[in-house]
Amino acid sequence: GSYRVWGILFALAGVLAFSFRPILIKLSYAASPVSPVTLLFLRMTLSLPFFLAIGWWLRNQEPRLTKRDWAAIAGLGFLGYYAASFLDFVGLQWVGAGVGRLILYLFPTLVLLLSFLFLHKKPTWREIAALVLSYAGIALVLSNQLGIESRLFALGAALVFASALCYAAYLVAGSQVVKRVGSMRFTAYSTVVATVPAVLQFAVME
Repeated sequence: GSYRVWGILFALAGVLAFSFRPILIKLSYAASPVSPVTLLFLRMTLSLPFFLAIGWWLRNQEPRLTKRDWAAIAGLGFLGYYAASFLDFVGLQWVGAGVGRLILYLFPTLVLLLSFLFLHKKPTWREIAALVLSYAGIALVLSNQLGIESRLFALGAALVFASALCYAAYLVAGSQVVKRVGSMRFTAYSTVVATVPAVLQFAVME
């Protein structure tokens, strides 16, 4: 019905925004000397008021959150919104936006692997074939780049891959928390929590 259509449209908008982020990051690096710490700080603090407003709006939603829920939200917020973002920001200093997105978009295959290992969800043959093709394509792209680029490119690629792994772990573990907490509350609260280490890091390092 209409809810499905809206869901698909929001998902497409999210993918476009997610893909456009590295372009903005690379433009920021090119425009003026700026560190990943500063960029992450700006990203988190600028979005903070919106997520605080959403969290306040949903404050009375049921079920009430337990200490275990809050601990899961805090841990996953740190992993999915702080660690994954910071690794991506640092890695993009040395890899192009296009290559960075190719690597980061391995996270669906990582979700597949983690779901198999920890949730015992067996992948289909079609999913396995997609996984093999994805990694073969990335290996081909990286092998060509490594022949002409410095070791910093390899470091950047590894950091972006680590970002994808963090994000995949966040999605797999978060899928279990969302069932109880609700997607809007989970996203709002985990993002607010992830702002704390970004602010502290900026205060200490900049």
